Amino acid sequence: MDSINKNQPEENYQQLEGSEAAKKIKEIAEKAETCFFNSNIKTGLPFSTRPMSAQQVDEEGNIWFLSANDSHKNEEINSDPFVQLLFQNSAHAGFLSVYGIAEIVEDRAKIEELWHPLLKTWFTEGKDDPRISVIKVNPTQGYYWDNKHGGIVAFIKMAAGAVSGKTLDDSIEGNLSL
Repeated sequence: MDSINKNQPEENYQQLEGSEAAKKIKEIAEKAETCFFNSNIKTGLPFSTRPMSAQQVDEEGNIWFLSANDSHKNEEINSDPFVQLLFQNSAHAGFLSVYGIAEIVEDRAKIEELWHPLLKTWFTEGKDDPRISVIKVNPTQGYYWDNKHGGIVAFIKMAAGAVSGKTLDDSIEGNLSL
């Protein structure tokens, strides 16, 4: 652990597996609403990144997006399905890094399920636009940083730590294994 973690008077690391990991992914990703979607993530080379809105996170932790089937992102996924998603739901908590395998799905029923009228900005023909595809990201691993008891408790602990000169915060972090 990092040196700051050694100064913690309480446990602040918790590895989550299986359904608990999926629950944490769902919790943070839904609050964050958007993420940086990274593809073409070959080691040692610049990766491709773009902001995207997750349309849904299911109970298994799969993250669903709508995307143009003629986009660079879809092209990159077709040649290399490994992606990394980076979420942040506030300035002080709810950080999530997810590594997984993306799959492009041409499923009209899923498009209908995920459709929101604001998406017409990108898909001008509406939910029947022939350019719409679905991207399903199946997470394989990740890492999270969050608060145990919410923002108010975290702030109180941080303030008490600043006054007392002790490392007090309400942070929790750990690996996610699915």
